Amino acid sequence: MNEFYTSTRDNRVKINAKAAIVKGFADDKGLFVLPTLPELNFDLTKLAGLDYQGIAKRILTLLLPDFSETEIDESIKNAYSDTFSDKKITPLQAVDDFHVLELFHGPTSAFKDVGLQMLPQLMTRAVKEEQQVMILAATSGDTGTAALDGFKNKPQMGITVFYPDGGVSAVQHQQMLTTNGKNTNVAAIEGNFDDAQTNVKKIFNDDSLKAKLGDQTILSSANSINIGRLIPQVVYYFSAYQQLLAKGEIKLGDKVSFTVPTGNFGDILAGYYAKQLGLPVEKLVVACNENNVLADFFATGVYDRNRPFFKTVAPSMDIQVSSNFERLLYYMSGQDSTYIKKLMEELEATGKYKVSDELLDKLLKEFACGYSSDRDIEDSIRMVYDKYHYLMDPHTASGYKVMREAQSENPEVPMILLSTASPYKFVDAVSDALFDQHDADVQVTTAKINDYTNVPVPEPLQAIWEKQTVNAPVIKPAEMSNFVYQKVNEVFDHD
Repeated sequence: MNEFYTSTRDNRVKINAKAAIVKGFADDKGLFVLPTLPELNFDLTKLAGLDYQGIAKRILTLLLPDFSETEIDESIKNAYSDTFSDKKITPLQAVDDFHVLELFHGPTSAFKDVGLQMLPQLMTRAVKEEQQVMILAATSGDTGTAALDGFKNKPQMGITVFYPDGGVSAVQHQQMLTTNGKNTNVAAIEGNFDDAQTNVKKIFNDDSLKAKLGDQTILSSANSINIGRLIPQVVYYFSAYQQLLAKGEIKLGDKVSFTVPTGNFGDILAGYYAKQLGLPVEKLVVACNENNVLADFFATGVYDRNRPFFKTVAPSMDIQVSSNFERLLYYMSGQDSTYIKKLMEELEATGKYKVSDELLDKLLKEFACGYSSDRDIEDSIRMVYDKYHYLMDPHTASGYKVMREAQSENPEVPMILLSTASPYKFVDAVSDALFDQHDADVQVTTAKINDYTNVPVPEPLQAIWEKQTVNAPVIKPAEMSNFVYQKVNEVFDHD
């Protein structure tokens, strides 16, 4: 079997998993993919007897073939032994006639923790002794906080996070400013998430910067464009299925569907990977907010980012260029890297592309898609709490209406909604939904929600207001490259 990763834009590229994780991003601007993914297979008959860590070991062994058994065991132990507040890591909760997969029990109370507690462990075992790695992350909120926590004070590594000024929640902002690692750096940029992400990608391909940094310094990614961040997310789809088996709600082989709120398409792409590995999935339902470029794509076959950018109550999904969608198109087109390169060049040059009718038909067999407005999101938060006493954050709530639409098409198939963050990370939106207002003081708003719902505030979120904050400068996107150069010199004590 071919155990090498390749690029979505050039099938001639061959790179092992360790090198792909350290590098993060292909030189041709493509993303690293395992071309043999459809040939791999997870033995479902063994699933019932496995806990989360056991499932993780099997998934990582399949998808990261050049990591030794010891390296995988150590990585899993360090990532998941005492960093999550629930021993199931991603517990499944029954709500009415659907289930919620809670992905927010990690140290920063968001689903990004699942991948970003594991990525630093994999990176530590992949980086060479003479190398030093500066991790770069563009964030719409949760990636930045989780990446800063995961890479904090890791040897041979630094991390620099860029977020849109005014484009993250007050809690997310406070989390980023209170990480306080010796190797952690944060800057706000003038612009939106897409501006941050576009310029981070440019930095990865900036030859003059690489020359200044030298061969020993590597720039890598903590976003889900890094396969070491994406692969751990595959695990919780199998865990959800295993928990349904354990509850006696399905039999082995029964199909289930998943509704996934998504911006950058990594969370739901992990579900597609799970299906390719043999998980019995009926439908993967994509849920967008008002930045609904993906919903329009699934309706028309045209991906068009030339549209107004909306700041919504679900800010982590305020994205118009879904990077991981490129990986999906690569697999669904039959690993046609020439075709993917053409589409991505069209996107870069004109801001849009159109896929073939044949490819769109294939996609629609696997996926459904819809979106929720801000009003829909607030209505869903209020209604689900009032009716079922379950409190959702606005991102999870963006999936509720879309999920119900999908359920009406296939009511007999069990449905799982992925909950991407604690409601206490977005208290203004949650308070507006419950009470039609929020307090100017985030801590007061948090207390009111807690008093009203009795839903406990995660311990890590209670602690952030007592910590010392750092200053995050506001810079222009064009200044990001110089900022990275400066922080590399500071973290690694360059002359």
